[in-house]
Amino acid sequence: MPTIYLSPSIQPYNKYLTEGDEQYWMNRIADDMVPMLEQNGINVVRNTPNTSLGQAIRESNAGNYDLHLALHSNAAPQALSGRLRGVDIYYYPTSEAGLRMANILVDNIKPIYPLPDRVQARSSTIIGELRRTRAPAVLTELGYHDNTEDANWLTGNLDAIARALALGVTEYFGVPFLTPGSEFDAEAAGENGYMALRSFPQTDAEVLAQIPNGTAVTVLGDFNGWYTVRAGDLYGFASIAEVQLGVMPLGE
Repeated sequence: MPTIYLSPSIQPYNKYLTEGDEQYWMNRIADDMVPMLEQNGINVVRNTPNTSLGQAIRESNAGNYDLHLALHSNAAPQALSGRLRGVDIYYYPTSEAGLRMANILVDNIKPIYPLPDRVQARSSTIIGELRRTRAPAVLTELGYHDNTEDANWLTGNLDAIARALALGVTEYFGVPFLTPGSEFDAEAAGENGYMALRSFPQTDAEVLAQIPNGTAVTVLGDFNGWYTVRAGDLYGFASIAEVQLGVMPLGE
């Protein structure tokens, strides 16, 4: 299954004109993204507010990540403070995968941003999280926090922004996006004595684990004959034919 390193801002000193700061709001978006991504079979590792930029880059490079996604908001130069608006998605100029991911995010954010012509992909050779990371990387600047309209848009649309970003990640990896909903108790019930937990919803995808029949699992969603399944600490896809559902959603 795909694994990403999610790197929300570690800059609490970048204050919003409205309330809060860049670190707080980017972590709020990351908080919303994680369950969406996990429900869609994507494993997420993220930094913490106490992580330095160098540590985040080292952590990313130490793992076998398929994507590095950094979440930030922008600020104008002092001479233009409060006068700029827009969303910029940055990628390293020689990274074809980074450019593809940046364009996907642009397409997903345009419909929810009030000035869609100001949502664009930009290349950069100076941003550390693009230049120094091994995995394909993009860095998002989700509006200008020194602009009242942009700050209000961002803080008032956390779920929509998180959903647009999560949808972009699933599109990048070619997996279906399942809308978060009820979780169901279930158990493995494969014909060969186990449920094959796969990295993608297709029969020739890598088998992450063979889950013995009768093992309790959690179904997070379904798509075209496949369930998104959590089995212990593992997330992946299983054929509907290999899963026995419980009766009620969890918590009911």
